[in-house]
Amino acid sequence: MLKIVNLHAGVEDKNILKGINLEVKPGEVHAIMGPNGSGKSTLSSVIAGKEEYEVQEGEVYFDGKNINELSPEERAHAGIFMSFQYPVEIPGVSVTNFIKTAINETRKAQGLEEMPANEMLKLIRDKAELLEIDRKFLSRSLNEGFSGGEKKRNEIFQMAMLQPKLAILDETDSGLDIDALRIVANGVNKLKSKDNAVVVITHYQRLLDYIVPDFVHVLYNGKIVKSGDKELAHELEAKGYDWIKEEAVTQ
Repeated sequence: MLKIVNLHAGVEDKNILKGINLEVKPGEVHAIMGPNGSGKSTLSSVIAGKEEYEVQEGEVYFDGKNINELSPEERAHAGIFMSFQYPVEIPGVSVTNFIKTAINETRKAQGLEEMPANEMLKLIRDKAELLEIDRKFLSRSLNEGFSGGEKKRNEIFQMAMLQPKLAILDETDSGLDIDALRIVANGVNKLKSKDNAVVVITHYQRLLDYIVPDFVHVLYNGKIVKSGDKELAHELEAKGYDWIKEEAVTQ
């Protein structure tokens, strides 16, 4: 589904990613961990197509197609969803209207008619219930005055509505208390299937107690320096990143 080959990328002449190789198959959950400044958010931004990041070398493939030249909108229409660490506020645009527009724009790009209003309403109700979202929440302006937990829950609601093939969750656990973390993770788990994939970017192992990864990758100094299963995340929680840095230096 997602294949990254020798990816070098940066921003404003600063090289951040220095040869990333990664393959994510349908049905898999991959966690990307690493110390601050290692390139985790840059990697997610490059996959999503954020224009301030420049790919200097290498390719990103999605469903077998090179997407290096695709805009963020084209990538979203193809089935890539990104949950941001700091979602933006859009005053005057309700959560419901935003999601209706997003769904219908995606359908339009795929050559489909707009979703009928009654079908849309049922989908909104079903997914709101799944994520324990209050109906009043849906009429509020997007992210305006939202708590950290509400912003993250709203992003997972968007993911539930859009049903992407690949979801990238960039530090979804930041600013969440245990209850909000449980609800968000529960939503992600309910949305997982054999046909979609999830990439979770996090500093902390605690999120991975709730969203259990098939693979854990450690990013350091712009490279994936170690990969393993969920036990690697527990090891990082217990020992920190210093031993990873030492191993990377001696490689």
